[in-house]
Amino acid sequence: MRNPYTVDGPTAVSFSGGRTSAFMARQVQLANPGKPITYLFANTGKEREETLRFVERCDQEWGLGLVWLEFSAEAPGFAVVDFASASRQGEPFAAIIQARQYLPNPVTRFCTVELKIRTMHRYLKSLGWADEAGEWDQMIGLRADEHRRVATIRRRGTSSETPREHMRLPLADAGVTLVDIDRFWREQSFGLELPTINGKTLLGNCDLCFLKGRSQVYSIIQSDLRSADWWSAQELSISTGGRAALFRFDRPSYTQMQAYARQQHVLFADAVDDAIDCYCGA
Repeated sequence: MRNPYTVDGPTAVSFSGGRTSAFMARQVQLANPGKPITYLFANTGKEREETLRFVERCDQEWGLGLVWLEFSAEAPGFAVVDFASASRQGEPFAAIIQARQYLPNPVTRFCTVELKIRTMHRYLKSLGWADEAGEWDQMIGLRADEHRRVATIRRRGTSSETPREHMRLPLADAGVTLVDIDRFWREQSFGLELPTINGKTLLGNCDLCFLKGRSQVYSIIQSDLRSADWWSAQELSISTGGRAALFRFDRPSYTQMQAYARQQHVLFADAVDDAIDCYCGA
């Protein structure tokens, strides 16, 4: 039976900055000694500093040769950065919002498409990967226990952006679950050191992503009022008829939630979790 981590040709590994994709990157590296593999991290500028430090530590400890990328509104559409120069104030994200002149939302998630998928594609194409009949594999870190997300990618087969990119899910193929990820990181000398809120790690890629559940977002804002500053500023930067725009219409704005948190209101106590799957963390 073929090792799901083995590569046969040009392969890009998408390292989101989380523990699962880091585990995947390490397994792919160990399964392919000496083979050229491209490890990519697309920074949105809204990752927490702990995430950026974790990405850098993984690269240093394992010698991945990780390429840090960011969306650029100027040609060629991407910028190669590193840990020191990576944006930390949401600059790439704000740039695509201003270019589009509307906010991403649960239906039109152009943030993931532009800041990660297309940014990676532009970089790979700059290397000549899409010339003539060139094809490549793209590995993303979806576990076997993420059934719905895995099924969505399986049905697609190839990238929604280009049929030349073949999606591979080595963790799902290997039967890896969250239990395996937790076991791996308990055995390492370092890890992703995100703070916890009420005993849970609610933080992660894209700190207040609008696809997170309402209670989760509000809990983060309550613990750090300034965490909503950037999101509120984006709402105010895109206005229609003098009214601030919204990332979602089925909940209060970030500006409102920040104001409620200042007044110590209890919100969404009985709310059903309305989080939505997103592949930016895969």
